[in-house]
Amino acid sequence: MHRTDIPQDIHDAFRDGMVIPAHPLALNAARELDERRQRALTRYYIDAGAGGVAVGVHTTQFAIRDCGLYRPVLAQAAQAAHDWATRPPMLIAGVAGQTDQAVTEARIARDLGYHAVLLSLAALKGADEDALIAHCKAIADEMPVIGFYLQPAVGGMPLPRSFWHRFAAIDNVIGIKAAPFNRYATLDVVNGVADAGAQERVTLYTGNDDHIVLDLVVPFRTSVGDVHFVGGLLGHWSVWTHSAVQMLDRIKQARGHDTIPRDLLALDSDVTACNAAFFDVANGFEGVIAGCHEVLRRQGLLEGRWCLDPTEDLGPGQADAIDEVYARYQALSDDDFVAANLDKWLDG
Repeated sequence: MHRTDIPQDIHDAFRDGMVIPAHPLALNAARELDERRQRALTRYYIDAGAGGVAVGVHTTQFAIRDCGLYRPVLAQAAQAAHDWATRPPMLIAGVAGQTDQAVTEARIARDLGYHAVLLSLAALKGADEDALIAHCKAIADEMPVIGFYLQPAVGGMPLPRSFWHRFAAIDNVIGIKAAPFNRYATLDVVNGVADAGAQERVTLYTGNDDHIVLDLVVPFRTSVGDVHFVGGLLGHWSVWTHSAVQMLDRIKQARGHDTIPRDLLALDSDVTACNAAFFDVANGFEGVIAGCHEVLRRQGLLEGRWCLDPTEDLGPGQADAIDEVYARYQALSDDDFVAANLDKWLDG
């Protein structure tokens, strides 16, 4: 599948910038897939205004590959989106592992109707740049690719500007999710795309959950002019998604002006404070997935915060941190929106 095979309206929306939540995994108390609530999550993201969903990514839990859930989870999200949405969302599948595995996963995604894959390189840690690029080209031969700069704290590796230059030059690359949680490394991504002259083809999405608003607001000056992050593909946006859509709409409007409202700039630290609690920064991201699950549990979208790994749960003090965020930043939540729609999402 080539990038020109993506429906034009979906690709145009991706280029313009959209909210793309990283889709969690709904489990029951036996740590088995809860199909009803998994479907409800997809419906929630669609009704919240998300332009797409990313499935099979870190927030979905990479361990779905070890228990036979990769294809079923991708298939269910695609079917739920098809059945529920009046305007089809962009479907992005996470692919991981060594080249043979990643190619197989890309083919599964293609067969299920996905539009692009988000390529994790974590399994190739220690490989040289030539090997990494060869791997990326192999995946791009199967599907349009979105690059993924995963932060080292959760399994990623440093990727220099030269890598991003060569990666952006691959014809079937349509975007990059920059999530190194590091400003210098983020600049490497931006400048690598500019070095390749690929800024009109490769769309930048922030994955820096610690710096969402400013990534989206500020221009990045490069050798080819200003480059922007147009949207976000974020684990953080798996919760409070309706509010995130409203925030991105406001940011897009502000980009057309010479000055950015002070209260919009202040949202950067507010959102980062929420992320610190949800992602369990105090404990080195130990409770990053469970924290998002906890927010969805409180809203009633999930029955519990169970992860596939029985030892994975909230970090010490994380529940209190989430309580504090709820008390201080309630205006950033979408609890009322969820409460008004929960029954229909869970129905059937």
